[in-house]
Amino acid sequence: MKFFLAIAIWVISFGVSAQVFDVPHADEAPTKTLLVQPSKPRALVLLFPGGGGIAGISDSGAVRSKHTFVRSLGMWEQYGIAAVLVDSPYDLGDLRRGNLRGRQDHLTRVDEVVKFYKAKFGLPVWIFGHSMGSSTATYYANELGASKGTLSGIIIAGTIYSASLNDEVSLPVLGIHHAHDGCAGTPVVATSRVIEGRPSKYVS
Repeated sequence: MKFFLAIAIWVISFGVSAQVFDVPHADEAPTKTLLVQPSKPRALVLLFPGGGGIAGISDSGAVRSKHTFVRSLGMWEQYGIAAVLVDSPYDLGDLRRGNLRGRQDHLTRVDEVVKFYKAKFGLPVWIFGHSMGSSTATYYANELGASKGTLSGIIIAGTIYSASLNDEVSLPVLGIHHAHDGCAGTPVVATSRVIEGRPSKYVS
């Protein structure tokens, strides 16, 4: 199957061993990902940065973006968690230019990446979305992830005000937010609203 024909390139980045995988997407540009893997991972997290979602991963493993997910990519290894930085081949917009993370092509790419890494490792897979990336996590959980059984949970941080989860989503959800976040598009209430709005049967 074409889905599993990802291109793998070994690189040394962030002071740890990393691997670039191009996850195929129909006949269009692949979704480029950068994996940092501990020797015995017990879970895997897919990192979706904010802004327009373009991390700028090269075949050599270099990354143009200076997002916090990029700077901290090598830190997951000490906790036994495999971390994957997920790039977008096109600009996903923002709150001023229009948020494109709900478009079907983007969500299909997310699903392809989730399935690829689930098949590769057989581990619990979590999506971690920061800022605009929180809409990737919530949109995917709402429309695709909950029904397909491949996603174990989502993490949202610096959540944008338009993010929300349907009541039918039973996945575990972790919310992180700076108490003094000064961005008008990512108020603290955005994260608390998602967490506190979960049906009581899903709250532990």
